[in-house]
Amino acid sequence: MTQHVSDIMTSAPVTVEPQTSVTAVAQIMRDQDLGAVLVTDGEELRGLVTDRDLVVRSLAEGGDPEQITVVGACSDDLVTLTPEDDLDHAIELMREHSVRRIPVVDHGHPVGIVSLGDTAMERDPGSALGDISAARPNT
Repeated sequence: MTQHVSDIMTSAPVTVEPQTSVTAVAQIMRDQDLGAVLVTDGEELRGLVTDRDLVVRSLAEGGDPEQITVVGACSDDLVTLTPEDDLDHAIELMREHSVRRIPVVDHGHPVGIVSLGDTAMERDPGSALGDISAARPNT
């Protein structure tokens, strides 16, 4: 049976506007236990920002994280999927583009995120990545 991206994606992704401060995005990630959020301008997907992006592309550059906006930290050359896409296609895209998360869009509007961890839990739950992805975070 063919599996679709919609079967495993995280639905209703958290989004922020491009002018949101790096500090505010980091606090959202902390409070909601997220590793990535989508950057949207209205209904339009503008990018994806990860916790690593915040550190490497913003904080490491210096400046005031209250004044630096997330638009400078996000990946804006995005690969996207649709909910109807085959899970194998999602895995191929992750390999081809060396990404761990791909936004899922429906008619141009973000509806989810599928991650490498999601695919590992689905395809190989006994693997180290599957175990780690399924584990509840330590708080």
